[in-house]
Amino acid sequence: MTSPIETEGGGASAVVSGALPPAPGTQAVELAGRSPGRLMWLRFRRDRTGVICAVVVIGYFVVALLAPLLAKLPGTDPYTLYGQDPTYADHPVLDEFGLPLGYLGGVSGEHWFGVEPQYGRDLFAMLLYGMRTSLYMALGITVLIMFTGVVIGLVGGYFGGRTDYWIGRGTDFFLSFPQQLFFIAFMPVVTSFFVDPREETPTYFRAVAMLIVLWLLGWMGMARLVRSTVLSLREREFVEAARVSGASPWRIVRKEILPNVVTPILVQFTYQLPSTILSIAFLSFAGVGFVEPTPDWGRLFAAGARYAEQDPAFMFFPGVALVIFVLCFNLLGDSVRDAFDPKSGR
Repeated sequence: MTSPIETEGGGASAVVSGALPPAPGTQAVELAGRSPGRLMWLRFRRDRTGVICAVVVIGYFVVALLAPLLAKLPGTDPYTLYGQDPTYADHPVLDEFGLPLGYLGGVSGEHWFGVEPQYGRDLFAMLLYGMRTSLYMALGITVLIMFTGVVIGLVGGYFGGRTDYWIGRGTDFFLSFPQQLFFIAFMPVVTSFFVDPREETPTYFRAVAMLIVLWLLGWMGMARLVRSTVLSLREREFVEAARVSGASPWRIVRKEILPNVVTPILVQFTYQLPSTILSIAFLSFAGVGFVEPTPDWGRLFAAGARYAEQDPAFMFFPGVALVIFVLCFNLLGDSVRDAFDPKSGR
């Protein structure tokens, strides 16, 4: 006759062999003590690609922040015309045709990335300052876009009805604008309202105009994403329980709904920032963004397009820097999404 111990499978072997099972509740307590944020961080740390990309992205922002100090290492700046300033006549960087002397666009101990044809400006300093202009402006615009989209999406998704209807129609109205063409057409209109066409437009005003245009035409995707998420959350049991208990709509949104939309917000942020950088670069490339002598990533590409035949190396360093940043930020977004996803195999 089979004993009861033998019929209990794996548990029987533990009893028969004398091995003691773990203390009751030890593993459960360990898992219960980890917050969702802690679990996300543990999953993210196991993703080597995500960690490497995060280090690269942070490194870009640090380099951009320290641009004035790093440019002093070779003793250059982005504004001096080393090919035309008589002060540097003893160290010529351009030939009689205005092309850089030396290899790879004039790379040397003084000009690490070479110089700009015709003018002789240092490309290393221009790239550092251009990264600072593009990255931190894109960061500010992206934060505004995220904040606006989250607020509008929360209001429309939670209250529904006529509020959601009119917010949806307003979103559709802004989505009807062809963004790239509107960027080019609207920038001169904005500046002409406040600056005399006979005067030079200040750099700060160009930055404000780009911020307004990119902000007004960039929040709709975030708003729709948050709205769709809130629509599925507002009928859940925990929201109904909070509503029955007498919690105010503001408290329900802040305590019950908002924590559950953090994941899509963070993931969308990692995709929105590189997209905003490319939009800023596009405006400068098209001639309606930053102009001379303000260093900017897009302006470097515009200059590189002019010098492509005479000095193709001028496009190399700015192009590689932009490709690496956008690629790493997109891969970082994938890693963040997988870290928040409990069903992910990573």
